[in-house]
Amino acid sequence: MKTINHHIPEALMVAYTAGKLSHVYEVVIAAHISMCDRCRADMSAHEAVAGSVMETTKSEALSQDFKADVLSLLDEPFEAPAPRPARQGIYPGPVIEALKNRDPRWRSVGMGVKQDILSEGQEGSLRLLSIPPGQAVPDHSHTGMELTLVLQGSFLDETGRFGVGDLEIADDDLDHSPVAGDGDTCICLAATGGPLKFNSLVPRLLQPFFRI
Repeated sequence: MKTINHHIPEALMVAYTAGKLSHVYEVVIAAHISMCDRCRADMSAHEAVAGSVMETTKSEALSQDFKADVLSLLDEPFEAPAPRPARQGIYPGPVIEALKNRDPRWRSVGMGVKQDILSEGQEGSLRLLSIPPGQAVPDHSHTGMELTLVLQGSFLDETGRFGVGDLEIADDDLDHSPVAGDGDTCICLAATGGPLKFNSLVPRLLQPFFRI
């Protein structure tokens, strides 16, 4: 695994381990953690702290009816959860799960850029992006938070260079135009909380058709 330089910030890790992120963000964070030893260790530390807090929290007495209801569940049939998908090629297990064990279904959005929308709704959207070397994404800012995880290749923008395993966190304050690096096609997993805000007219006109 190549060196990862851009990691999950503390506040985002806390929100993730507490289960407070929407699904689209959780998938990106889980995919990064599966690729990053440092963030995997960080997550384990946060989980240990949470467990310690639970152990020291004052307990509350349960009613007899509630206790009986809980114990009765032990007699219910139990179906073990299916094992989580394993990594396949450049795609970590959480991405394979979001793909539902299928290959990406790429759709062109112009200029050689392709996407596969994995999910979208009120909580935001999750998509794979494929950007050929040297191609720029039109200048834009954001509605809410955008998380972008590099799975193959690299990209550069106003904040630096992002290679395989790197996670970029963008918000309303960042206005940027990412450019795919030389070499392999840049393939990213991106989660957005709302539509992008493009600065030029043509991308804004095409935006509804490509659901960006």
